[in-house]
Amino acid sequence: MPTKVFMEALSPTMEEGRLVKWLKNEGETVKNGDVLAEVETDKAIMELVARGDGVLRKRLIGDGATSAVGALIGVIATADENIDALVASAGGASAAAPAAAATATPTTASAPAPAPAP
Repeated sequence: MPTKVFMEALSPTMEEGRLVKWLKNEGETVKNGDVLAEVETDKAIMELVARGDGVLRKRLIGDGATSAVGALIGVIATADENIDALVASAGGASAAAPAAAATATPTTASAPAPAPAP
């Protein structure tokens, strides 16, 4: 059975975290307690550890991406387990999407100029 890697609340007030850097690559074997990534919380940079043994099969967000606490950010499974449905249900088809959304320039609507006084 696959092990889901969630953005964990690494401090009591943490609501979201920025994944600073993955320390394990897809396809690498991991053991329970191995450090998977560095996460920036609202207070410091902390280590995110594996909660199961297997292979890091999928990283659902890229370095620099921000995710809410509880969001699925990766999957650990055996090499032959089918994780497609799990990945699809998390909306993790593309790790580049969060980065693209973060760099999008917001547009602002300008108010019409006031009419000159008669």
